[in-house]
Amino acid sequence: MATSLNNLAGLYATQGQYAAAEPLFTRALAIYEKALGKDHPSVAQSLNNLAVLYDNQGQYAAAEPLYKRSLAIREKALGKDHPNVAESLENMAGLYRMTDRAKAAEPLEARAKAIRAIKR
Repeated sequence: MATSLNNLAGLYATQGQYAAAEPLFTRALAIYEKALGKDHPSVAQSLNNLAVLYDNQGQYAAAEPLYKRSLAIREKALGKDHPNVAESLENMAGLYRMTDRAKAAEPLEARAKAIRAIKR
């Protein structure tokens, strides 16, 4: 159920229907947390999706803690050099740049680039 909700929310988000997407992303997150635990990679992906939604609407204060939590879960569950960690780092860096914090973005971008360069 959570995957279907997440996918439908993603469709709405890509169509710019943010108001329709948000409750679906939120519900999917709640289901994942209850079913899989708060530190599962699917929870991290769901947090990331909701953060991207907020980010795209300029709701940076709402997006930032979700990005941070997603990154922490991914590092713990998947390892510090996993491509999903690079995604989280890139998203955080983008938010920092949009909020005039380029100095904070730079180390995140460098770390993401290093992860992407690792041969898998």
